[in-house]
Amino acid sequence: MASQNSQQVHPPLHFVLFPFMAQGHMIPMVDIARLLAQRGVTITIVTTPHNAERFKNVFDRAIESGLPINVVHVKLPYAEAGLPEGKENLDLLDSIEFRVPFFKAANMLEEPVLKLLEDMKPRPSCLVSSFCLPYTSKIAKAFNIPKIVFHGLSCFCLLCMHVLRNNLEILENLKSDKEYFYVPSFPDRVQFTKPQFPVSTNEKGGWTDILDAMIEADNTSYGVITNTFQELEPAYVKEYKDARDGKVWSIGPVSFICNLPLSQLKELGLGLEKSKRPFIWVIRGWENGFEERVKERGLLIKGWAPQVLILSHPSVGGFLTHCGWNSTLEGITSGVPLLTWPLFGDQFCNQKLIVQVLKVGVGAGIEEVMKWGEEEKIGVLVDNEGVKKAVEELMGDGDDAEERRRRAKELGELAHRAVEDEGGSSHSNITLLLQDISQLAQSKN
Repeated sequence: MASQNSQQVHPPLHFVLFPFMAQGHMIPMVDIARLLAQRGVTITIVTTPHNAERFKNVFDRAIESGLPINVVHVKLPYAEAGLPEGKENLDLLDSIEFRVPFFKAANMLEEPVLKLLEDMKPRPSCLVSSFCLPYTSKIAKAFNIPKIVFHGLSCFCLLCMHVLRNNLEILENLKSDKEYFYVPSFPDRVQFTKPQFPVSTNEKGGWTDILDAMIEADNTSYGVITNTFQELEPAYVKEYKDARDGKVWSIGPVSFICNLPLSQLKELGLGLEKSKRPFIWVIRGWENGFEERVKERGLLIKGWAPQVLILSHPSVGGFLTHCGWNSTLEGITSGVPLLTWPLFGDQFCNQKLIVQVLKVGVGAGIEEVMKWGEEEKIGVLVDNEGVKKAVEELMGDGDDAEERRRRAKELGELAHRAVEDEGGSSHSNITLLLQDISQLAQSKN
């Protein structure tokens, strides 16, 4: 990893970061802030008061390390957007009906942010914004500075979306939501159903307009930062970089909470019990008796657990993940084979990458997509026998299992090399990013 004393190879720069208000977005953006600040870049993070307080420990650790990082607040316009008071983070929404108001509120901050930036010293050199905050394009244009989009997604997923957004007739011609199709002109032959693909086609209630604004702002941005590394998905990094005229910087791994219905949680727990394998399960609650029955080989942690620390322990032989990109990267970086249980969003894309392309995981058998906020409606997708079978396949002693473990270990080693100070691909990409923005700033002076 780059040290705080990494040599500065550019004139002083000031990056303003706009993380989206969700845990899976906020923490990677703070990690990016640290990486940039370690290179001598002045960093300002713009967020809301509640999120500043909620992630205070994360922010404080970065600031107290002596890095040039500052956090400023803007108030979320609840009433104007039709959002209940206090709902400042995606995790806090009680109902899917608040999704559109939340995204609207998050993108009604142009005026207060403009005032904030007018008074900032030194003058901002570049904005780094979540894909979910298209209003920041107007801010960048007002200050005549580049805006770079941060995607918390794999290049595999980003290339999928890029290809299909330019070939929407493929989705439109499908006869049903269960029909599979291949992504055209793709490095690997990978199949999806329409619901498994994170492209909005028939959403209602204002969501399509919001997504269209995000896509337009993304397409007109100066470039993209991705939380991946070249050695993990080289063909997809190259293809996506070509699609974005070379302005893609893969700087990961920089160091999502998903909900299963209670009925499915019970089947998952019973399957783990039947597998006779030792396990750690982080869970919010459970029925009486289960913890007592598995106490000799199962550790239940109620609430939060240090996932990265646990995964890095040499005794861990597998990781059940919903395939959010942050958790996927944590598993890969730790060199651990993955048992995939996607729910929605980009998670099915990531599962295809894990199982079919990288070959470091086993699917639990999930094909049906869950709608956010409707977890209980979908019920049981995999019974306890299915869970047991998947665990046995992942943890077995056969040739396929041994090859998965070998590949997982190899990718974990490559991930660590990518962020090394000398010669690491992600470390080098940060240097290239800073050189690019520095040259752009000098050309405007």
